[in-house]
Formats: sequence, structure tokens, C-alpha cells
Amino acid sequence: MKFGSSSLTLFLLMPTLAGLLAACNGGASTQADAAAPPAPPAAPTNPDLVTISAAQARAAGITLGGFTRQNMASEVMANGIIDVPPQNMVSISAVLGGYVQQVKVLPGQFVKKGAVVAVLRHPDYIKLQQDYLQSRARSRFLSQDLERQRILDVEDVGAKRKLQQAQADYATEQASQRSLAAQLTQLNISASRLAASGQIQPTVTLTTPLGGYVKTVGINPGQFVNPADVLVEVVDRSDLHLQLKVFERDIARVQLGQPILFTVPARGATGPVLRARVFLVGKAFDDDARTVAVHAHLEGNDADNLLPGQYVAARIQTAGQRVRTLPEDAIIQAGELSYAYVQTAATDSTATFRRIQLRPGATAHGDVAVSLLTPVRDTLRVVQHGAYFLAAEHSKGQGDE
Repeated sequence: MKFGSSSLTLFLLMPTLAGLLAACNGGASTQADAAAPPAPPAAPTNPDLVTISAAQARAAGITLGGFTRQNMASEVMANGIIDVPPQNMVSISAVLGGYVQQVKVLPGQFVKKGAVVAVLRHPDYIKLQQDYLQSRARSRFLSQDLERQRILDVEDVGAKRKLQQAQADYATEQASQRSLAAQLTQLNISASRLAASGQIQPTVTLTTPLGGYVKTVGINPGQFVNPADVLVEVVDRSDLHLQLKVFERDIARVQLGQPILFTVPARGATGPVLRARVFLVGKAFDDDARTVAVHAHLEGNDADNLLPGQYVAARIQTAGQRVRTLPEDAIIQAGELSYAYVQTAATDSTATFRRIQLRPGATAHGDVAVSLLTPVRDTLRVVQHGAYFLAAEHSKGQGDE
């Protein structure tokens, strides 16, 4: 193939032109790349923020408010029982052993002071009345004999020895008569009535020296009872109180007059919170448990539903201090941490809230003392009600990510 001179020159210049065009295009691209600004990095999302619409906030009933500061008492935890003073409980026994003829009461029954609770019989009761009547008869005879000896002594007819013997016999019999009368009184037998009528009764009655409710009945007809046996127990509930056991490490914080909140676990977790007030702090330790007895008077009108011996769980309200508080509904428990929500931004259509960490403390009247683990200003608006709705929305948002 033959090329002309002009053709040959064009053929040789083509690679050079192609290189120049490529260089021009590359230079323009590089300048354009250098002139373009770099793309900004994506803004990081705050995992503690949650945003909802205004309609959601209204539907959830979210209300806002500030922290409050009030005196919140610290507490001493104690366990114990409902009790009565020793003088308000009586254990009825037989002074002299005998057989039960009748039982007049049932457990739980109310009895008045002096009411008969049981009737006993035994030959010894009869023998004791016989001895008393015989002693009275001897006393009358010895009294008459003493009078005769005095007359003879005045007339200087009788011997001094006989007068002295008559005085000694009469005094001895009088002592015996008084002793038998006292024994009859303990058996609830009237010595004067027995002396007046001369009628020996074959049975004796046991009466209660205290009005109240029958706690226990430990006898039945035909049973032989000894003086050491407790036959019936009666409790006067007019002075119920708490008997608590406070540990050695806490007793220094307990003082007279401090209020107590307590519950009766037997009523269930939903039972009412009852009130009492410390009136006596023990001065000695129980050596086994290293506890001190604390007694408290009940307050309010709920004592009618309490029974002596019931177990109670109590919180003694000791000296308080002024602390930051929130309503119970404002606090979300999540594992070992607790949270609340504060509003950080709001428009006509949306509201944004931030979750803050805190540690709850003492509770009183629906308010909880809180220690903030996330520093915030007291002026921030805190979600008072509706925090659980925000927590649910927050969880959904975390799940979407």
C-alpha cells in the first residue's frame, strides 16, 4: 500500500492528537473533582432521645412538671407482732385440781369481767367447806370457854394457866378459820354465805378477772386438771400495740415518738398501710438475735381488724432530710437502673424527650426520693405521668435501628 505525503503526515499525527485530547479531558475531570466539597459525615443518633407526635402525647396523657424538694424520712426496717400488755391477758387455772363438769365459753367469744368460764368438781372442795364450818363451830365454843375463864380469873377462882390455855386455843382456831376462809375465796366460794346458810356446794366455778375475747380453751368435760394447767386464756384488745425487733446496728436511730408504717403480710400484698408511733425503746439486747424490743401504740381506727400474735412488717420513720423527689409514675425501672424522661424540645406537631438515669430512694405518699446519675438542671420539665408510654416508644425505636 502506498500513502501520499499528506496522508502519511496525518497518520503520524493522530496518536499525538488523541493523547492531547485525553490529557485535556482528564485535566478537566480532576479540576471538577478538586472543586467539589467533601460530603459531611452522618450525624450520630442519641440513643437516649425519643420523639413523638403531639397527638400521641395527648393520647398517652403525658403531663410535665418539675422536681420537688421535700423532707423524706429515712427508714429502719423491723419485723414483729401485734401484742397486748401483760396486764391485758389472763390465763385461768384451777387453784385446786379437779374434774371439769362444764365448759361455758368458746374461742373467740367475748366475755365480761367476772363471767363463768368453767365449772369444776372434786371431793376436796366439799372437804374444805366442811373444815371451815367445823372450825367456825370450834371457834364459837372456844370463845365461850375463854369468856368463862376470864370471869373465873376476875373472881380469882380459876387458875391463870387455864385462862392462858383458853386464849391460845381460841387464837389458834381463829387463825385456822381465817386460812380456810381465804382458801374458799380462791375457789370462788363465799365463806360468809357458807357460814350463813351452812349449805355445802359440790362444785366450784372459774371466772375471768378480765373482760375480753377468749383466745384459747384447753379443756373439755370430764377432764382432770391440775393447778399448773392453763384452762382458758382471755385477751383484752383495748390496748393493742406493736412489739418490734430492731437490730443492733439500727437501734441508735430509733427514738420515742417516731412514726411507723406497717403492714400485715397475712392480708396479702394489697393490704393497707397502717400507722403506729414509738412509745418505748428497750434497754437490753436479746443475746441470741442481737435485737432490741421496740413498742409502739397503734394509730387510726384499723385496730378492730388486727389480732394479737399477727406478724407485721414495719418501717420506722427516722430523722429526714430535704431531697429531690418525683412521683412514682415518673420513674421507669429497667434492670438495675431507673430512668425518668425530661422534655428537650417541642413544636406544634412533635415533642422530644431525653432519658436520664437516677437512683430511687425512700417513698412517701406517692413520691420517691431520687439521686440523679445524669446531671440535669432543676428547671427542666420532667414527665410526671406517661413515662411508661415513652419507654415503650423508646424500645420500639431502638428495635427499628
